Amino acid sequence: LDAELSYVRNDVVNHYALSFNLLIPSETNNLHFTWHAKSKVEYKLGFQVHDPMAMALPQANISLQGEVPRTLSVFRVELSCTGRLDSDVTILMQLNLTINSSKNITVLNFKRRKMCYKKLEPEVKSPTADKNSSKAIFDPVNAAPTTSTRVFYISVGVCCAVIFLVAIILAVLHLHSMKRIELDDSISDSSSSQGLSQPSTQTTQYLRADTPNNATPVTSYPTLRIEKNDLKSVTLMEAKAKVKDIAISRERITLKDVLQEGTFGRIFHGILIEEKDPSKEKQVFVKTVKDQASEVQVTMMLTESCKLRGLHHRNLLPITHVCIEEGEKPMVLLPYMNWGNLKLFLRQCKLVEANNPQAISQQDLVHMAIQIACGMSYLARREVIHRDLAARNCVIDDALQVKITDNALSRDLFPMDYHCLGDNENRPVRWMALESLVNNEFSSASDVWAFGVTLWELMTLGQTPYVDIDPFEMAAYLKDGYRIAQPINCPDELFAVMACCWALDPEERPKFQQLVQCLTEFHAALGAYV
Repeated sequence: LDAELSYVRNDVVNHYALSFNLLIPSETNNLHFTWHAKSKVEYKLGFQVHDPMAMALPQANISLQGEVPRTLSVFRVELSCTGRLDSDVTILMQLNLTINSSKNITVLNFKRRKMCYKKLEPEVKSPTADKNSSKAIFDPVNAAPTTSTRVFYISVGVCCAVIFLVAIILAVLHLHSMKRIELDDSISDSSSSQGLSQPSTQTTQYLRADTPNNATPVTSYPTLRIEKNDLKSVTLMEAKAKVKDIAISRERITLKDVLQEGTFGRIFHGILIEEKDPSKEKQVFVKTVKDQASEVQVTMMLTESCKLRGLHHRNLLPITHVCIEEGEKPMVLLPYMNWGNLKLFLRQCKLVEANNPQAISQQDLVHMAIQIACGMSYLARREVIHRDLAARNCVIDDALQVKITDNALSRDLFPMDYHCLGDNENRPVRWMALESLVNNEFSSASDVWAFGVTLWELMTLGQTPYVDIDPFEMAAYLKDGYRIAQPINCPDELFAVMACCWALDPEERPKFQQLVQCLTEFHAALGAYV
């Protein structure tokens, strides 16, 4: 998929965008650039790599000098590693533009980084390789291609063999431990400069994805690791049995303020007395139900609370204890975070924005996104599918540390975020990927889609996505290629991250580890300009 990042728009150079040294995934070998000129503009194209032993000089599928096309066109730049050594290669693409043959030259420098790795077999040496200096500069007139077709095919064969061997080993290990997993080992040739995809921008309120790979509606989806919703098959007795080992006495819990309240559920700020030392106590969140709660609602609270149980990561907030004594309302306890629910916190920031515009910065918001992506990356590695990632299912403290929680009671506490599509089940329709809406299939890729929407929530300070779209029309709307509009004051680079999460094909969405790396670099760049 094409990832669009505007460097020149309406005859204005975006120097902010040009300042970024964007990381290219190691499996990405091609970059695609879209360009056109309103009037006659001549160009010269050149390349530079700092480590020619690790990467051959980039090749373009256009002439090295000429005239910028008057119609919207795409040219490709090939980045091929030599396979001689491991190196973090810096690439510079220089585009010199001259308007109407004048002496006024505009120079655009596009910076990229790519990790190149040494091949696992003896390298095929080129007689001219030793003559290269430590720095290769492209001569637009006299340069000749340096990429060997023979070496390229050998490298592809070696990569395929390694992938096949790794797949077999992983399959044997997982079968041995009786874990069910489906491996996705495909390596695609992405044309994104960040391994990300973005729909082409329009001036309408919503964006439509018209890139070549997703303009045609997708009718089937790779399953990756798929989960179906089976909560309704669990009885209250079974739900209590699953948490019996972390059950504690009601006497150790003191309820204080009500933090959130719904139709049948409540969240309290509570105090938990230490079992070994009654003089010590700690603050907790206490999720519980009202008297009118049905058995099904109680069962769902207990079952959904166990989603993150047993997982340990700095950006996750699993339950620690439960109280399921007879005659008492069931309670679920989680560690306390003093600024509470992330969605409510963001909306509070929006309310005070007029009086205190520096209350929360863009850099803070990106840092929150990185933390959420880190937590989700951990879940993906552990093969845990969240199914309901959103700002409402995260909490935050006064140090802006963000943690992902389960979705227990979320349907009750945020009823406007869930909709029933005629099958008696409330779903977070506006956060769901197309394959989840149509086929009820959930995977790490569908969690990535939800992360893109969550990132949009962060940048809008808690606004509701797709607020004007009928929930019953969401599937058709997404299938036609439409997405939420770019938030006001959201940088193009950050919106590109969101948009790539919304690719129709789950395999074309980035992995969470890629998102962590991309957002971390963007956060560092923001810090450099503060």
